[in-house]
Amino acid sequence: MKKSALQIARAAYQPKLPKALKGSLTVKEGAPTESVADQQEIKKLFPNTYGMPVLSFVESNEKKNVPAITAGVILSGGQAPGGHNVIAGLFDGLKALNKDSKLYGFLLGPGGLIDHQYIELTDEIIDEYRNTGGFDIIGSGRTKLETTEQFDKGLEIIKKLGIQALVIIGGDDSNTNACVLAEYYKQKNTGVQVIGCPKTIDGDLKNDMIETSFGFDTACKVYSEVIGNIQRDCNSAKKYWHFIKLMGRSASHIALECALQTQPNICIISEEVEEKNMSLDDVVTYIANIVATRAAEGNNFGTVLIPEGLIEFIPAMKKLIAELNDFLAANGAEFAMIKKSEQRNYIIKHLSPENSAIYASLPEGVARQLSLDRDPHGNVQVSLIETEKLLSEMVGKKLAEWKEQGKYTGKFAAQHHFFGYEGRCAAPSNFDADYCYSLGYTASMLIGEGKTGYMSSVRNTTKPAEEWIAGGVPVTMMMNMERRHGEMKPVIQKALVRLDGAPFKFFAANRDEWAKNTCYVYPGPIQYFGPTEVCDQPTVTLKLEAEGK
Repeated sequence: MKKSALQIARAAYQPKLPKALKGSLTVKEGAPTESVADQQEIKKLFPNTYGMPVLSFVESNEKKNVPAITAGVILSGGQAPGGHNVIAGLFDGLKALNKDSKLYGFLLGPGGLIDHQYIELTDEIIDEYRNTGGFDIIGSGRTKLETTEQFDKGLEIIKKLGIQALVIIGGDDSNTNACVLAEYYKQKNTGVQVIGCPKTIDGDLKNDMIETSFGFDTACKVYSEVIGNIQRDCNSAKKYWHFIKLMGRSASHIALECALQTQPNICIISEEVEEKNMSLDDVVTYIANIVATRAAEGNNFGTVLIPEGLIEFIPAMKKLIAELNDFLAANGAEFAMIKKSEQRNYIIKHLSPENSAIYASLPEGVARQLSLDRDPHGNVQVSLIETEKLLSEMVGKKLAEWKEQGKYTGKFAAQHHFFGYEGRCAAPSNFDADYCYSLGYTASMLIGEGKTGYMSSVRNTTKPAEEWIAGGVPVTMMMNMERRHGEMKPVIQKALVRLDGAPFKFFAANRDEWAKNTCYVYPGPIQYFGPTEVCDQPTVTLKLEAEGK
């Protein structure tokens, strides 16, 4: 494989580790934990892995003799920068415990475990992928691990290979599945440990113990570079409004972080839209007012950042989508048999009057996008909804009405962008390279300590890496009950943007100035070599959250 100059140089980078992981360590246990909500239901579903303490690793002078460990690893769900370093950290940590330890990688996600597709990960393979983006070392997939038949099928290959522990690298749904698997294997007394690692560029897998999910830092820096480039172009041509949709599924963390890095004229935060009970027209009017205000100053240009999941947070749309989800879960087979030309009318006839009216009022393209196939977890595929085009079209219509009424005299021309896949497989920033390596190394130490049902946790991440705190958090601690595919299921609670949090407060305090004036910041590309203040900075979100504590 031909390598770029950057790949060759990055291969030599040695990720930094927390001090406690550099030698012998011991485990410090916290108090017993409970789930964030629905405690009785979660405890009943997870009797063997509920209530475990939070763990942290501290340095020790005691040298432990650990028998050779054979472990397996799975990459689950969408790609995120740094996944290869998690596997490298896991591999190096297992070898540090015992040089005869082995690591198997299951191919193309959880499906590889069920279908018994795997490779042994060797020094030669691992060294090819250190500090690189992507998940191509073993591939990823979205197969859900949720049935006893799947668990037992996986157990066959686990026993055949002599695997004692399985590490599942994924987001909230994947780590929920990891916890279900850990509970089942513990209940059956199989001796198989299951450890999770927090991955998602969306940034919605976070709490006091998981300060950030890996990949978020790199993805936001990639998007912010391109937004900055667009803003430079925007400020040069002075004739376009750029509507930029950003990946993030439900939460607005990416949009907010990119706004903090680039200072656009407008950034919509879905969680605020829901809190203020705003309608689609309210959002359109908010944008149109800023466009008109800038036009009055002679500035017929600007940038609008839109979170991918905005539609789900507009209360009326949220009710519609919830009913659509349940309806399609129950009637999916029948719906699939209906001609495409008749599907819209079929849905209109079967929804409640209120939601039927809203659905009927939507442009046909958006209505069709709302009824497309769900993802494997039952969620509407918000990335397929062209919210950026919907908003710019509606803003254009409103401005045309205002022009007729003499309220607006400017010119409005829109450009559309969706940044998603561009950021998922970027070469990890120094922060993500270090953080991911530490997460993988921590997972190996949790295995060495015989733990199961835990997620690898690395905290204190705004400090230098040596001061990071490594340990584990029980997955059940993060769970609540939510409706999925028409049934109540245990899932890790998503972390949405907190409107009382320091990052949003900073944004809210500055957005009026950014709206009226042109205050663009141009972050430029990720820097991998150079001074610490340029190369090793965490996200603005993390820094503001740390300052707010």
